[in-house]
Amino acid sequence: MASHSLSPSLTRLLFAVKYASLHPRCCAVHSSVQYSTIYNPSEKAFDKILIANRGEIACRVIKTCKKMGIQTVAVHSDVDSSAVHAKMADEAVCVGPAPTSKSYLNMDAIMDAIRATGAQAVHPGYGFLSENKEFAKRLSAEGVTFIGPDTHAIQAMGDKIESKLIAKAAKVNTIPGFDGVVKTAEEAVKIAQDIGYPVMIKASAGGGGKGMRIAWNDEETREGFRFSSQEAASSFGDDRLLIEKYIDNPRHIEIQVLADKHGNALWLNERECSIQRRNQKVVEEAPSTFLDPETRRAMGEQAVQLAKAVQYSSAGTVEFLVDSQKNFYFLEMNTRLQVEHPITECITGLDLVEQMIQVARGYRLQHKQEDIPINGWAIESRVYAEDPYKSFGLPSIGRLSQYQEPLNLSNVRVDSGIQEGSDISIYYDPMISKLVTYGATRAEALARMEDALDNYVIRGVTHNIPLLREIITHPRFISGDISTNFLPEVYPNGFKGHQLEADRRQELLASAAALYISAQLRSQRILGNLRVSSTPVKENHWELCVELGEGHHAVEVTKSGNVYTVEVDGGKVEVSGQWNLASTLLPLTINGTHRMLQCLSRGASGKIVLQYLGTSVAEGQEICVIEAMKMQNSLTAVKQAKVPV
Repeated sequence: MASHSLSPSLTRLLFAVKYASLHPRCCAVHSSVQYSTIYNPSEKAFDKILIANRGEIACRVIKTCKKMGIQTVAVHSDVDSSAVHAKMADEAVCVGPAPTSKSYLNMDAIMDAIRATGAQAVHPGYGFLSENKEFAKRLSAEGVTFIGPDTHAIQAMGDKIESKLIAKAAKVNTIPGFDGVVKTAEEAVKIAQDIGYPVMIKASAGGGGKGMRIAWNDEETREGFRFSSQEAASSFGDDRLLIEKYIDNPRHIEIQVLADKHGNALWLNERECSIQRRNQKVVEEAPSTFLDPETRRAMGEQAVQLAKAVQYSSAGTVEFLVDSQKNFYFLEMNTRLQVEHPITECITGLDLVEQMIQVARGYRLQHKQEDIPINGWAIESRVYAEDPYKSFGLPSIGRLSQYQEPLNLSNVRVDSGIQEGSDISIYYDPMISKLVTYGATRAEALARMEDALDNYVIRGVTHNIPLLREIITHPRFISGDISTNFLPEVYPNGFKGHQLEADRRQELLASAAALYISAQLRSQRILGNLRVSSTPVKENHWELCVELGEGHHAVEVTKSGNVYTVEVDGGKVEVSGQWNLASTLLPLTINGTHRMLQCLSRGASGKIVLQYLGTSVAEGQEICVIEAMKMQNSLTAVKQAKVPV
């Protein structure tokens, strides 16, 4: 919808009905504790809220507003007129063309939308204007509630130099470093020498990994100062830098806080966010495998001390670096809803968006610290339209030609703002969704994540599911042996996709052979039914030659009922299942273990492109060429492969 409409269109109404059932499902922590706190309708909140954001977070806020009976207004750029968030809301207003500076950061246009719709409050989501004190001031001046902290807290915590001084005064552990602004490269070198290498040079107004450099010597400090100041100026309009001790091989663990306008504040346990690339989070979990109750409590209490020091009111996150001895140091405070907030909701049962709305309306927190549980385990994978084989993820653009979220699985939650046919554009963050799984234990949550990734169907753009699956199944991750250096340490030469072990190679060969025979039998039945009235000849034994990479493998296949017994490389593999060759998902049971393969494409010549163990097995090369009866057919691991037929 490109312009404001006072009455929802039929299209919007139908879309709202369609998505009403997409409330997050995974976080039934106990039978008596659901994903959300029970909404008390006697506590009147707002009649109408405008969401100054787009994509999954806008959809996330709209869902809670609908639950609370609050009307919603979406803002959108012209290219987002058909976006999911614009259709889910009760009203939608176009605020400008595609570039964010002319739309989602266009305060004048957003203020006009607020006036036109009569919205009483604004939820900023994360990013864009969520931590912009000028936006909060303009809202306040017009009597519109900003669903977030006041401008003092935004200002104090948004400046890394000021926030560090406030943290010190509040007796929060801080990283040793220089408390002032570093003005020149030579001054930076002198400070770095005094602190002791390595040091971290970072933008005072920074975030999201921008304007940050690690320096191990004087020359790297000079270079880091130059690049960081330039990046800070272009990204934040503020080239001020600070220098502090770099904590080598740290964990990134953050504490969720929640505070009201009456002096009450809680810490809602931690989130482990150490799996990162380019200082941006990839996989998060709650709780952390690393913290003991004493350290958790100490971190939580210090986070609350900081929140109270700036009279914080809303949901916020205090981030810490934690070393191998469980010493923790204040990193920064994010004065907004965090991307990874769903995993906290899963283990506590609290709806953080609802809590933010209630706090903004002036209500007191209804919980005490002893009421906040850790029930079970939750893991979040950030699914991006990115090529994971390039620097662990460079953006990919395109249209989602096929899209199917794994919501058929239990205890799976998908926060997304896209649908089949949506465009992943160059203008915005390439996040597709946040995939969250919950379990009574970490092992259970990890197993569900593996299943969810295998069942997630995304076509039309390159995505990072291969990397996500490799991370959550890696022995180091499973054991909890992680740090912010996990990816470069585990994949020093970059991510190459799943590397087949001998038994997995046999599984792949056997699966390919079984699928091939199944396809051949299906073709015979179809041709037989069409052309021959008599019963087709039945075979139950085949000899094939399967080419995998540069190797040739003699394969014998025997079929009994729905079970294919495949002899390959001196071993015997049983493949069974009720798969449908016309389906995208191919559920197989291989030697008693359930595996979900995906058919990425199929050609008229018989070529089938498979996804196995969540990834393409041999990037850019055909992986299986099967010969039988003087005919050659191929099963390949990647879409780009060119296979002779």
